[in-house]
Amino acid sequence: MATISRSDRWAGLLLRGSQLRYAAAYLLITSGVLLFLNIYAPITIRNLTYSAQAKAIEDKAKLIVSAFSNYERLDKEIAAASVQSVNGLRATRVLIVDASSHCLYDSVGVGGTEGKLILFPEVTEALRGNDVIHIHYDVNQILSKAGMPIVSYNRIIGAVYLLEQNQDQAALISSLQRNILWISIGLEFLVIIFSILFSALFSRRMSKLFLSVRKMHDGDYSVRLPQRGHDEVARLGLAFNELAKRLNQSEEVRKQFVSNASHELKTPLASIKLLADSILQNDMDAVTTREFVSDIGNEADRLTRLSAKLLELTRLDTQPVEKHEFVHILPVADRVLRMLTPLARKQNIQLKLDCPAECAIEGTADDLYQILFNLVENGIKYNQAGGWVLLQVQQNEDTVQIGVEDTGMGIPDHEKPHIFERFYRVDKARSRKAGGAGLGLSIVHDMVLRNNGIISVEDGKIGGTRFNLSFSAIPGKGKNV
Repeated sequence: MATISRSDRWAGLLLRGSQLRYAAAYLLITSGVLLFLNIYAPITIRNLTYSAQAKAIEDKAKLIVSAFSNYERLDKEIAAASVQSVNGLRATRVLIVDASSHCLYDSVGVGGTEGKLILFPEVTEALRGNDVIHIHYDVNQILSKAGMPIVSYNRIIGAVYLLEQNQDQAALISSLQRNILWISIGLEFLVIIFSILFSALFSRRMSKLFLSVRKMHDGDYSVRLPQRGHDEVARLGLAFNELAKRLNQSEEVRKQFVSNASHELKTPLASIKLLADSILQNDMDAVTTREFVSDIGNEADRLTRLSAKLLELTRLDTQPVEKHEFVHILPVADRVLRMLTPLARKQNIQLKLDCPAECAIEGTADDLYQILFNLVENGIKYNQAGGWVLLQVQQNEDTVQIGVEDTGMGIPDHEKPHIFERFYRVDKARSRKAGGAGLGLSIVHDMVLRNNGIISVEDGKIGGTRFNLSFSAIPGKGKNV
């Protein structure tokens, strides 16, 4: 079987990755910009040079034409004298022709052009009364040509033809063009190198993120990404680490919850099985059998209560928050105390209520009922004979304070931070005897948070425990339940 090395796998990811497409697009854009620069810059420089050359040769032609302003006709002597009278004239070639396009003066003086017919396009256009200037690049030199009519008394008596060859300007343009080309090639090469480098670095970082996601998908929530930089990938890595941390915490809570739930469910099931086996395997009288059956019923009731609380926790964890409404507290508190009065009488516990009729909160009536029921029920179960449970409600300017206080055994200070954890019991032996599984306060805590409230615990004024709840007040509004 063929194996794929780590470098080959990384190269495959790079070739298939979006970063390569981004790098290619970046290279295409930079190549287009540099190509435009190589085309635009030389053309612009050449046009500026042509404009300067055209202006210069035009001024020279006008200067020569002005030398003939006092003549009504032209001949060879006048043409030569007029041209020579112009000081500082620097031109490669100067031609003076008469109205019939015959040469009167040629500054080059080669080939015997004097007296011959000159049919240069510039000369022809000038004799028609037009000023003509032509500039073009030719074999490493700039050729500038100008033709301008010589007018006397509104009559064309001849024309001036100028020719200039500028190799220095042509060499400068060629040098600039080559330099821009080489600079562009160098820049493009650097762009390619840095694009490949950055693409590789980006690919490596994304590959680590991808592999970490795969590990998380496989159930490894302990994986973390190193934090480097402050770019988008770093922020993505930070978000990934936070997600992994939360998932890891949720997984730990889930494992703990499953473990505790399994343990709590196992105990009554084991008791039921043991009692049933005892009945089947032993010859018992009717009284003993009824006692065993009664114990089985108690364990079944305990199992039912535990299942109900587990279902309630599942509902709180999965169902969306119900729409809040205005709820008066007094009717709900009255109903709670009525339902728990038989249990309180059986335990010889007195129930007290101190609640103004106008107090109302924004929440759900069912949640408020469950919160008060669980707290008062705990106050009855973990109380002492002859004690009492007080449900007290007070309204401030913007909050409603609810207190549930009992005269029971109290909660040690080191236990208080943990009492809202699931399956946590302060006195495990007494909690088991009272039928508790350590879920009631956890349910209360989650319901209070669902209704935007706050819950805390402290020692009672004369012993026992006091639970304090705080909700946003709705003065003058509510819903009777």
